[in-house]
Amino acid sequence: MCGRFTQFYTWAEIHAMYSIVPATPRNLQPRYNITPTSQVGVITKSEDGANHYSEKRWWLVPGWWSKTLKDVPATFNARKEDISGKPMFRNALKKRRCLIPCSGFFEWTGPKTDRQPWFISAKDGRPLTFAGLHETWKDRVTDELVESCTIITAAANEFMKPIHDRMPVILQPEDWAEWLQEPNEELLRSAPEDTLQAWPVSKNVNKNDYRGTDTAVAVEIVATA
Repeated sequence: MCGRFTQFYTWAEIHAMYSIVPATPRNLQPRYNITPTSQVGVITKSEDGANHYSEKRWWLVPGWWSKTLKDVPATFNARKEDISGKPMFRNALKKRRCLIPCSGFFEWTGPKTDRQPWFISAKDGRPLTFAGLHETWKDRVTDELVESCTIITAAANEFMKPIHDRMPVILQPEDWAEWLQEPNEELLRSAPEDTLQAWPVSKNVNKNDYRGTDTAVAVEIVATA
């Protein structure tokens, strides 16, 4: 699974990576401990074929959902084995795929009473690109529109197995355009073994609402190591 991640890239960095339109710079604030239901940066393709950057709620709500937001089951992750069959994900797989830039993500080891958080990032320091799905849902009572997304996960590669048995699907640059264009599930593979690095970070990260500077420093050390 992936229950916590970071986004601390610059606008210039992701604009160049994904050829985002329009080119108008945005002031992107770094986020070092993103939790489910937070707004996260997402890359989608519009009808004119251009890539756009927007923010969506990290907890997918399918357009057909008839209950309240509080009643939506845990959909911040979508197992790649399930997305074509489960009603929560299959329409989004067919029509609404996205890329989710990520500076790194967290996983935990150790007993429940003393969990050690690990930060996993790209060895080359560039943002990772998660395969995702997105949806638009309208609240039946308030008429509020909610734009949401989910991160697709797969079985862990050999690098990740000592930490966790699942990991986000990390798409390679040559696969980005195809994933946005077509629901090709063959692209949803575990990341190559030699592309990631892991680092233990402050146990303060164990708190969902923690936003302290020691977490930021620890994560930045990993990203530049």
